[in-house]
Amino acid sequence: MKISIITVTYNAERFLEETITSVLSQDYSECEYLIIDGGSTDGTLDIIRKYEASLSCWISEPDNGMYDAMNKGISRTTGDIIGIINADDYYFPGALPKVAEAFANHNLDEYIFWGDVEYERLGRVRGFRQKNLARGAFAPHPSMFCPKRIYERIGGYDTSFRLLGDYDFMYRAVNQHNIKPLYVPELIAFFRGGGLADRNIYSCLCDELRVKLRYGQSPWRAIPLFWLKLLKNALKMMTHL
Repeated sequence: MKISIITVTYNAERFLEETITSVLSQDYSECEYLIIDGGSTDGTLDIIRKYEASLSCWISEPDNGMYDAMNKGISRTTGDIIGIINADDYYFPGALPKVAEAFANHNLDEYIFWGDVEYERLGRVRGFRQKNLARGAFAPHPSMFCPKRIYERIGGYDTSFRLLGDYDFMYRAVNQHNIKPLYVPELIAFFRGGGLADRNIYSCLCDELRVKLRYGQSPWRAIPLFWLKLLKNALKMMTHL
């Protein structure tokens, strides 16, 4: 089966080359790679042009944020399965063959793949934990591979979110549309810390609460957990002062 990989960029010159080479070096022939840039003004476009002969598609134009860029990329893919890797993250060797092998005996209308992720600051994090569904926890987005049929059926990323459009998509897929997790306990991607979400914890927690209430989670469950996470983060920040 064909796998499409999308990277969205905006002034991402620092780590982008590492991301690109991690995709192009995958030992998997049925792969296309798309880069969707939001109109970068640093050296990002020079890096993209360096590799453009190996890219299936790249564009650079203003957009309405990273989730708008992801939707643009999805609309241009021709693969059966789509992975999205950020411009400061990367795939481990052998990631795509593991994804293809996992999907080989599964219906592409019913499953989303998650693997494990190596966090820069936390170490290895399991990609999907069934017991955490009740509190709305999901795997890191870089480890997710979603069949294009599912995007076409349930929709893409909600561009009204600045930070947690990926969380909204995953929550909607599993809890509203009953998409099944195809979890493989293998390291798939490296996730670099210090991004927008790490710098905007309060906004992320607010978006998380918005998603849970949007899709019917009980306020009696969702709101206390929001305050608990907020308190936990405040205490963590105080210990680092």
